Amino acid sequence: MEQHGKSSLAALTLGAIGVVYGDIGTSVLYAMKEVFGSGHVAFTPDNVFGILSIFFWTLTTIVSVKYVLLVLRADNNGEGGLVAMLALASMAVKDKPALRNKMMLVGIFGTCLFYGDGVITPAISVLSAVEGLEVVSPGLKRYVIPLTLFILFGLFFVQKNGTSGIGKFFGPITLVWFGVIAALGVYHIVDHPEILWALSPHHALRFMFTEPEVTFLILGAVVLCVTGGEALYADMGHFGKKPIRLAWFAVVMPCLVLNYFGQGALLLAEPEAVKNPFYMMAPDWLLVPLVCLATAATVIASQALITGAFSVTKQVVQMGFLPRLQVLHTSVRDTGQIYIPLVNWGLFAIIVLAVAMFKSSSNLAAAYGIAVCTDMLITTVLTFFVIRYSWKYPLWLCLVSTGFFFVVDITFWASNLLKLVEGGWFPLLIASVIMLLMLTWRDGRAILYEKRQADALELRSFLEAVFIAPPLRVEGSAVFLTSGKGSVPNAMLHNLKHNKVLHKQNLFVNVQNHEVPWIEEDKRLEVEALGNDCWQVVVHYGFKDDPDVPGALSMLGDMGCKLEPMSTSYFLSRDSIVPTVGAAMSEWREKLFSQMHLNASSAADFLNLPSNSVVELGSKIEI
Repeated sequence: MEQHGKSSLAALTLGAIGVVYGDIGTSVLYAMKEVFGSGHVAFTPDNVFGILSIFFWTLTTIVSVKYVLLVLRADNNGEGGLVAMLALASMAVKDKPALRNKMMLVGIFGTCLFYGDGVITPAISVLSAVEGLEVVSPGLKRYVIPLTLFILFGLFFVQKNGTSGIGKFFGPITLVWFGVIAALGVYHIVDHPEILWALSPHHALRFMFTEPEVTFLILGAVVLCVTGGEALYADMGHFGKKPIRLAWFAVVMPCLVLNYFGQGALLLAEPEAVKNPFYMMAPDWLLVPLVCLATAATVIASQALITGAFSVTKQVVQMGFLPRLQVLHTSVRDTGQIYIPLVNWGLFAIIVLAVAMFKSSSNLAAAYGIAVCTDMLITTVLTFFVIRYSWKYPLWLCLVSTGFFFVVDITFWASNLLKLVEGGWFPLLIASVIMLLMLTWRDGRAILYEKRQADALELRSFLEAVFIAPPLRVEGSAVFLTSGKGSVPNAMLHNLKHNKVLHKQNLFVNVQNHEVPWIEEDKRLEVEALGNDCWQVVVHYGFKDDPDVPGALSMLGDMGCKLEPMSTSYFLSRDSIVPTVGAAMSEWREKLFSQMHLNASSAADFLNLPSNSVVELGSKIEI
């Protein structure tokens, strides 16, 4: 068992290097270039030392201390990420409804920003890698954007086939990438070993105190060195805390620091290398292979964001903030490998727009930082509520531990606000549109639920009335999906009205999703006998579970309610939403909700119901 644990740790650590750290690992392509390319920093040896020191201590403070040591402790049943943190924080303050509602809004906006990140990361990463062709030959510049779009199209095109086949290469390729960037750094550090003095924090402090205005201006570019910190937390459920921490301290951080310091050493020797210090570190014979390796590394980094977008969307749907979407499983072994066509091609379309609008990685960098900083800030705020109200730590300790990171995050965030006009508006616009859709769906569902409940009949008393003079009972079982526990489903009323029959066995099934990642099998079902072979069943799922109602109901056999698949019919209500003037939502939002409801994927597919056993009965509901 011990040996197996060791081999598993090695495999998980390699996987974490490939998936978790692809984004932050490719930031060496553009972070240093953007700081000195901003024009705010005078090019002097002292400033090179100061900037490198700021880079090192930014990596140490935000990634090593905040994310790796603190935030990774805030797991929701082993799961991480903003959705898991939001669920954890909202449960911690569930006795404070006003605070909980505000927190949910902030957390959901942070989740929406993830989609902005999912657009900018592939665009800036692949574009910055392909821009290496300009260093190979200036004449190749006109091919940079077409080649970038071609690579990105190929990446999104293969998503429908899943990544299980090529995923095993992610770790080794990214490990080679880290080895190469470390070697390039050492190659130049050897010529100027004095650059290592930049590890001392006094260089960063000297730069900040002598150039406070410049420091504030360049923080928007410095933050690019920590892009990917959120991915580190989001992927905790896939790899675990120990492999992620081991990968960071043993491989990723040392290689990043060596490369950044190597870029600094190069700049001391050749100030003209400032136009693209990463690629100009390489000797001429290595340039083309380095461009190819960098492109592969950025594609892997982009893959992690795309996969994350699929996973987050599935979680948000199950938390009730988006309509059901078509979710395809790309692996028979790993249920977590999914493909959502709408998200895939929606992201690609916006990425094409971003590349066409911004045209270079430097221009995209202006759009990048504000999404990253806002998510980091939201994570810090949510962490406070988790450690204060869930872990019950003393108030002073919570304020000190998260207050320090709050000040750091708010400073970076404020610096990035200066780039709002240059491009920071782009991810904020994406997040705002998605937030509008989410809130419209949430509010529309709440109105729809209230409308159904107002018109609903109480199930137990209705059945008692029906069985006073029961209709003809036919062989088999009927499963009626209900929107609320204890209410008569419309599908049953229509079935009795039009078909005038009742099945021998009737189940009234309500599916409930919860703010936890997983629900254990022994807690999946809540069953109540209603008499006359009728049962009220509540099926519980977490936001990372795959809903499978027939699979869940198969466990009822031990409770005296056995379902035969061939003689079981599933009845669903298919409601048509009719917007009305003067209702709870504005008319345009009601129309938007109506369209979202109309275009939602089938409940039968979402709940994994057998297609040849589903009966849908429609009705109109005015909201």
